[in-house]
Amino acid sequence: MDSTGVNSQRRTFSIKLWPPSQNTRQMLVERMTNNLTAKSIFTQKYGTLNKEEAEENAKKIEDMAFAVADLHYEKEPDGDGGSAVQLYAKECSKLILDVLKKGPGNKDNKEAMISDNVDAPSESVNGDAPGESVSVDAPRESVTGDAPGESVNVDAPCDSVDVVAPSESVDVVASSESVFDISKGIRAFIEDEEAQELLKPLKEPGNSFSKICFSNRSFGLGAAKVVEPILVSVKDQLKEVDLSDFIAGRSEEEALEVMKIFSAALEGSLLNYLNLSENALGEKGVRAFGALLKSQTCLEELYLINDGISEDAARAVNELIPSTEKLRVLHFHNNMTGDEGALAIAEIVKRSPSLQNFRCSSTRIGCEGGVALCNSLGSCAHLRKLDLRDNMFGVDGGISLSKALTNHAELREVYLSYLNLEDEGAIAIVNALKDSAPHLEVLEMNGNDITVKAAPAIVACVEAKQFLANLILAENELKDEGAIQLSKAIECHVHLKEIDLSSNKIRRAGARQLAQIVMQKTDFKLLNINGNEISEEGIDEVKDLFKKCPEKLGPLDDNEPEGIDDDDDEEECDEEDNENELEPKMKNLEVN
Repeated sequence: MDSTGVNSQRRTFSIKLWPPSQNTRQMLVERMTNNLTAKSIFTQKYGTLNKEEAEENAKKIEDMAFAVADLHYEKEPDGDGGSAVQLYAKECSKLILDVLKKGPGNKDNKEAMISDNVDAPSESVNGDAPGESVSVDAPRESVTGDAPGESVNVDAPCDSVDVVAPSESVDVVASSESVFDISKGIRAFIEDEEAQELLKPLKEPGNSFSKICFSNRSFGLGAAKVVEPILVSVKDQLKEVDLSDFIAGRSEEEALEVMKIFSAALEGSLLNYLNLSENALGEKGVRAFGALLKSQTCLEELYLINDGISEDAARAVNELIPSTEKLRVLHFHNNMTGDEGALAIAEIVKRSPSLQNFRCSSTRIGCEGGVALCNSLGSCAHLRKLDLRDNMFGVDGGISLSKALTNHAELREVYLSYLNLEDEGAIAIVNALKDSAPHLEVLEMNGNDITVKAAPAIVACVEAKQFLANLILAENELKDEGAIQLSKAIECHVHLKEIDLSSNKIRRAGARQLAQIVMQKTDFKLLNINGNEISEEGIDEVKDLFKKCPEKLGPLDDNEPEGIDDDDDEEECDEEDNENELEPKMKNLEVN
């Protein structure tokens, strides 16, 4: 199975999901206890139990359900235990509802009821449990109840197996504030009968729900058909729809059909918020939502996180969304977009002049796509938060971004870690930010091979940003010289709360200077200089400076001191480093 766009590689393995460990059983007892005492549509109808009564009943329910499921497993000893897990959950579900129906304070009747129900014939189980599809030659996406395409851990103990929660115990938030939310609690498969009960509040005449969240529940085809007319009846009043992680563990064929049903039911709604994250959509999944996407003309927030948005899927998104003029938030984090896909995303960005919050991190975009994407950001003058972390833009991408950011007066947060910017790209960006973004609060540029060469430009930018609260430059090579220059730049900053210069080859002098400066700031929160080359004496000095407020100093357990204690020796060592760097260059020098 492709699971709507994710690699369809198949693996051969087998694991046992039954019996659950004692820890897993105890966790289920605790969850059932919470369900018996918490407010939900069922406890509102039948009444809640007190803590003691709920815990006693939960233990009995779990024992009885375990006995039934264990007997079932003994009859099928060669199975993986998936059907036993599902039966275990179904028995718990049935017994919980029976306890609630008896009402609180009726202990004798409950005990009799539980005993009577244990011997009752159980429904047949037909492979909907998250673990039941784990078998020889199982497709990757069906190994657990997690989102299709997530990583598989075949060595996981039973403790880590998600037991499908009895859906009768699902917490439903149906408040007077117009929010209908079934995402609370543990993950659960939902079929037609459960859907009928869970969605009753949405069918009530005159309800005022404008926000719905079906996340963290896996809808099967039967449940989708139940949901369809309900969504049609309320779609004109809906403004926010969250369908993230709502088809986990389903086969590709079923998942796509469920998506199409939801899409058709919501077609024509005027949403300002749509979240389709964590569904491993791929191009097939995106197109399955085509009817819904095409009909959106007022969308302000769109989330496609961890969705297998490949090159083709990105093109489909660009094709299917007709209007992005009002789009303020666009998130594409953790996808497989690549350079070609970035070109399609760039087209969406170009058409989004109102964009304020753009996230396109961990999307495998290289230099070509990075340049195109950065160029498109030039038309987003209202951008306030920009997150492009963990891509491969390189120097050219950094230079293109610097040109795009020259007129971004509203920019508040910039996250540019792990982009291979190097000194040239980093210098271009901070120079651009220095002359724009007057209210910049967060600047993050971790892991970009930035050296002391870029320090003067960074210092000039920091000095110009008096609202800067977080300066994050970890995993670079600023060394003592860069740290000392920065410490002088931040000396007069009133709003600075956090500095991270961990893993920057900083030694005693730089660490001491930073510590002395930040300790003068009353509202300062955290200095992180871990992972450097500070001597033991230097660490003692820094800790002594923070002795009245140790919570403001991050851990220092990852330093690799070189044994250099005084500043003169440090300067001498720097000179030796320079000579060592020069030596190989001299070997290739030709004298005419």
